[in-house]
Amino acid sequence: MLRLNLIFICIFFTQFSAAAKVSDQTAGPRLNNGKLYKYSYAAEVLLDRAKGTAEESTGYRISTSVNVNLVWRNPSNKDEQLIKILMSDVKIENVNKRDDKRNIFLGSSAKSILGKDNLAALEKPLILHLNFGKVKSLYSCQKEHAVITNIKRGLVSLFQLQLSSGRGEEEDVSGKCKVNYQARQNQVTRIKELDSCKTADTGFTSHSKVLGVSSKSTSATVFTLEEGFIKSAHSEENHLLSVNVQQAIAAKIISKQKLQLVQIEAGPKETAGKEVKSIIKTLDPKYVSIPLAAETVKSECKGCPTLWEHWQSASKEFEPKSLSNATAARNFLSLIQTMRKARKEEILQVLRSSSSSVLPPLVDAVTSTQTSASLEAILEFLDFSKEEGFMLQERFLYACGFASHPNEEMLKALMGIRNGKIGSNDIKESVVIIMGALVRKLCQKGGCELPAVLETKKLILEGPGSTEVESEIKMYLLALKNALLPEAVPLLTKYSESGSGPISSIAITALQKYDVSMITEEVKKTLNRIYHQNHRVHEKTVRTAAADVIFSSNPTYMEVKNLLLSIGSLPHEMNKYMLSKVQDILHFEMPASKVVQQVMRDMITHNYDRFSKVGSSSAFSGYITRDPDMTATYSLDILYSGSGILRRSNMDIMTFSKDTQLHASQVVIEAQGLESLIAATADEGEEDLESFSGMSAVLFDVQLRPVTFFKGYSDLMSKMFTATGEPINVVKGLILLVDHSQVIQLQSGLRASAEFQGGLAIDISGGMEFSLWYRESKTSVNNKGAMVVTGNVTVDMDFVRAGVEVSFETEAALDFITTVKFSEYPFLVCMQMEKAQFPFRQFLTKYESLPSGKHYISRKGRSEIVPGSEFPLHQENSNMCKKVFSEGSGW
Repeated sequence: MLRLNLIFICIFFTQFSAAAKVSDQTAGPRLNNGKLYKYSYAAEVLLDRAKGTAEESTGYRISTSVNVNLVWRNPSNKDEQLIKILMSDVKIENVNKRDDKRNIFLGSSAKSILGKDNLAALEKPLILHLNFGKVKSLYSCQKEHAVITNIKRGLVSLFQLQLSSGRGEEEDVSGKCKVNYQARQNQVTRIKELDSCKTADTGFTSHSKVLGVSSKSTSATVFTLEEGFIKSAHSEENHLLSVNVQQAIAAKIISKQKLQLVQIEAGPKETAGKEVKSIIKTLDPKYVSIPLAAETVKSECKGCPTLWEHWQSASKEFEPKSLSNATAARNFLSLIQTMRKARKEEILQVLRSSSSSVLPPLVDAVTSTQTSASLEAILEFLDFSKEEGFMLQERFLYACGFASHPNEEMLKALMGIRNGKIGSNDIKESVVIIMGALVRKLCQKGGCELPAVLETKKLILEGPGSTEVESEIKMYLLALKNALLPEAVPLLTKYSESGSGPISSIAITALQKYDVSMITEEVKKTLNRIYHQNHRVHEKTVRTAAADVIFSSNPTYMEVKNLLLSIGSLPHEMNKYMLSKVQDILHFEMPASKVVQQVMRDMITHNYDRFSKVGSSSAFSGYITRDPDMTATYSLDILYSGSGILRRSNMDIMTFSKDTQLHASQVVIEAQGLESLIAATADEGEEDLESFSGMSAVLFDVQLRPVTFFKGYSDLMSKMFTATGEPINVVKGLILLVDHSQVIQLQSGLRASAEFQGGLAIDISGGMEFSLWYRESKTSVNNKGAMVVTGNVTVDMDFVRAGVEVSFETEAALDFITTVKFSEYPFLVCMQMEKAQFPFRQFLTKYESLPSGKHYISRKGRSEIVPGSEFPLHQENSNMCKKVFSEGSGW
């Protein structure tokens, strides 16, 4: 009996489930037999800047008459139908009215624009297989141009709908997308979630959101019904693309479709039959089933110059004297676009025929192209076994580090270079350091398990323990600093405490780049031991670096209290630095400011004796810019030795956008062991340090190979007597910052391509000078750059092309100068951070063209001069500068 009941229950639920599945399929629109439905149809696309009006937009409209009739209906399912769709009287015209001089379509017909064969293909019938309102398949003639078939698919998208409200997934010309139907009376609204659409087209974008492009997309179609079929369908699709750091640089695409029933006439009778395949064969044996999603259209650039022709006309702009202006950056972007279509042999031809003066920026461009052809060409051109090509080799490596969307192929190439013969030790270091940067970018894209990434991770994680050579240990630690591997935290923690001064500094600054969640209690215990010298004496630079990480890693009340209680028992200048650091945390309202305020309520910690220490070291942060698009901050930390000679100068610039931060630049100048020059006594723990001065730079989250000014007393003396006073270059070149490529499949069947690129011509240099006669020192960090960002959105159906380009360009300089007079104590220090006035220019170009050569171009632009300024530092610095310059200087 129990068994019979179970069988009954199973049968009941099976029947119930089957009934539920049937009821889920709601009735779709139905055509009447023997009727011919005549429609008018128009598809148009408009392109403009974000705030442009429809009347100002560029674009075009395709309009046609459409005849629709029922071919077949399944006798056992009234909602399964074959529908014939036929277009005729095709017209292609302007969207907006223009005078005759600016109307490229004047005197042109669809036949002259599309060509006789393509027009005939467009006017051939299309068979649509509908079941419960959903398109099951399409049947069309073979060997049609992909653009023609896509236009037909766009029309078909207006015949697919369900008559009841609900959510689901549909496939049409846009791909497989999530849709939401809202039905009421004789009207149905379909909302398509364009971000969910799955298509075969792939693009790429910059690895950092700060340097990326944001897009907002909407799509809605409103259907009205009459007697069970479509009376009208109105669709509008909007796409807005903008550059995150400057959202005024934005372009929009508006795509509209309008299908309107004109009249219903007597038409052909439906064909009898039971199977779809036999009906299709009866209609025309040449019909073939085609996919619903759009085909990829490869448009060829007609009349575009070859790479060789392009280079011949642009090479003069890459001469050294021209590299600091916006024209060089704009030509850099244009050259990359051309190179991305070029073959390896073409790129090699340009490289081998160019003069030595233009080769450095040309290497930047070839590497930034990031195609297989460009990578093969540059690897064949450069000979890493010879030291003579050092500059070009390092330009190639830096461009790899800055790559916007690197792939495994690039990392394999660097691994191959490392495993081969390398003529320069500096290049050996740079290769490994940059490999770390590529590992980070590939892991961010989900490529952490790629074979080349795994091999590189093993190399840099095991590297520090495989050698006792200090320079090699530093190389591997710098690579780990770039890679930011979670598994490297224990290793970096170990070297923070057990390494020499320079090694410890690298390890600690690497930890500072990690997310706060990675700074565990064990790491913080180590950093506290370093700062408080529980196990051994550490250099001031190491201790202050440890304090910086503690302050920025959600410090506890006791950690902050112990840091503040140490002030007063530290070396003089370190006392002043720590006081300045605490004041900067409070002034800039950093995350640790609340804990610091709590600790300072304790009068034992916060008293006059502790907070009145004198000195010249300082830490200060401020805003470069604050606006809705982007916030940029600067911080200047300077630590001196007790004798008044610079120990470390650190200038950081951070940018924030879209809840993401980017370490735009960091320039650190370090010096040690120089007290003998002025017969001074070194600070505790620094008595036996070798004379040294050097510079280290981070640029756009990539740590570069440090540069040495001098090492050793004899090297110092020779360079002091041969010095020209000119700053030493740290990094100079062209960098591809913004790199976004995207194909947008419109519901009308047309396709838009969006290309956003940003190029930076940059020159960062720094120097350190001494005057024993005037007992003064001067350090300088000079940042010069020109930036160009362009956004180009084009709708090219191979027969008609329309597009809009938005862009901006600017040229700027930021200098940081520190002058120290150490003839008395406390010595006088003046810091200056100056921004010269700079131009800011915006451009808007709209264009349309036909294969016949007819074209329309509209250009607009505006320019402004942004006044220069000196960034504010603390009041104590201002007072000091007045005193320094009132006494005069020996420089």
